[in-house]
Amino acid sequence: MKKRGLAGEFVAHLFPRVVRGENLRLTYTFCLGGLALTVFLLLLVSGVLLLFYYQPTTAGAFSSILFLEEQVPGGKYLRSLHRMASHLFLILLFLHSLRVLLTGAYRPPRQLNWLIGFALLGLAIFDGYTGYLLPMDQLALWATQTGMELLGTIPGGTLVKDFLLPDGIGGSLSLLRFYALHIVVLPLAMGVLIVLHFYRIRRDKGILPYL
Repeated sequence: MKKRGLAGEFVAHLFPRVVRGENLRLTYTFCLGGLALTVFLLLLVSGVLLLFYYQPTTAGAFSSILFLEEQVPGGKYLRSLHRMASHLFLILLFLHSLRVLLTGAYRPPRQLNWLIGFALLGLAIFDGYTGYLLPMDQLALWATQTGMELLGTIPGGTLVKDFLLPDGIGGSLSLLRFYALHIVVLPLAMGVLIVLHFYRIRRDKGILPYL
């Protein structure tokens, strides 16, 4: 059989050359991973559109959100779509992880892919948290402060807190770091893990052992 690279295996998993009829049956775990990937792509598209209006400054962040929702046709819908998609993404990842745990699909030879999936869930939670500060309203500020206080209670958490908030919650540099993490660093990291996750599914002969 022709061997493919990482990207080739990812594409082949999304567009298989043949699918058994039994794999198309609708069950309670039907395509949770695929649904999560679809929502992730929706988050990328809606996030890119939001970039055209958002201002990552302490003075302009909240006003740019107001402008988007009140002056831009469909702006309120776009922001709501991005927010709801982020919630759905976390729910799907959690349910997918729970299914893997309950069915024992983390056992050898799939233990590496279980760790990749768990790391993906952690990054998704962190990405959602960094996005919470971006509107710079009262809810965002209080939620970020609560999260940072919890972070400071774990070993090494103070160092992470000082890196994320060099000038305090609501500071210009802190907002910029949350913004960079939310739109560049974490999405790229998740994208790499998603490709690697699907690659390992095929390498480990997961749900499609005949491919």
